[in-house]
Amino acid sequence: MADVNVCGLVCPEPVLLVKRKIETKTQGTITVIADSEVAVKNIERIASNMGWSVSIERTGDQYFLTLTK
Repeated sequence: MADVNVCGLVCPEPVLLVKRKIETKTQGTITVIADSEVAVKNIERIASNMGWSVSIERTGDQYFLTLTK
């Protein structure tokens, strides 16, 4: 189960939702489901800038991001 599902949303909303989630956690893992390559790149950028590592898996039309700190 994902912590944040940003499927169907357009930027900047996916980034803002993930950023809010990151700000509520100081460490651990956050899972994100996205369906836009642009959203994935922007989420990866913001998470990395905030000190989180990001792994991405693609299954069909969906991307599963795992943010870890």
